Amino acid sequence: MLTLVIGNKNLSSWSLRPWLVLKHFGFEFKEIKLPLDTPAFFRDVVQYTPTKRVPVLIDGSQHIWDSLAIAEYLNEKVQGRAWPSDPAARALARAVSAEMHSGFAALRTNWPMKAVGSAQVELPPAGKDDVARVQQLWQECRSQYASRGPWLFGEYSIADAMYAPVALRFRHYGATLANATVDAYYQQLVQDPHLQSWIKDSEVEVATHFSAGR
Repeated sequence: MLTLVIGNKNLSSWSLRPWLVLKHFGFEFKEIKLPLDTPAFFRDVVQYTPTKRVPVLIDGSQHIWDSLAIAEYLNEKVQGRAWPSDPAARALARAVSAEMHSGFAALRTNWPMKAVGSAQVELPPAGKDDVARVQQLWQECRSQYASRGPWLFGEYSIADAMYAPVALRFRHYGATLANATVDAYYQQLVQDPHLQSWIKDSEVEVATHFSAGR
């Protein structure tokens, strides 16, 4: 059975992404959860990866780190079904996923993901630009692929998993959504039963004082 090593569910956006891919594509797996930024984390994480970061997917003797690398590994296991089947849509899905993977630094820094609760935090101009760019991407993809289904490219793909933590950021900090198309996709992400399960686990985690991280 596969094993996914993750951080706090309330806080670890990168852990959430491959977790959702595993759930949506029907993988059986177990979780190992490490409390971020604690002595226990730094003691234990080296058992799984030399990067000292989560997530890490363990498949037998193989250890795969980095959310996007894990997602690509899982995509191969489902014969490519985790990306859109159409080549043009697949290329665009990879591009928007890579943009999420490497960009949006101001949004990440000023609005760290929290699955539980709410807060008011003013974004700097660069953060506001990031929020606008995310919504532009959602608008363009949904406008183009709405006839194929409710997800970013119609059917669920890795791209949706990449943007799910952003939806939780928008939820926690009360982002203003640009229009009905953007709001509908935001609701699709937040109401996803698997994401709702993650949120419920986060609530338990916070209630039981699981060690805080970043």
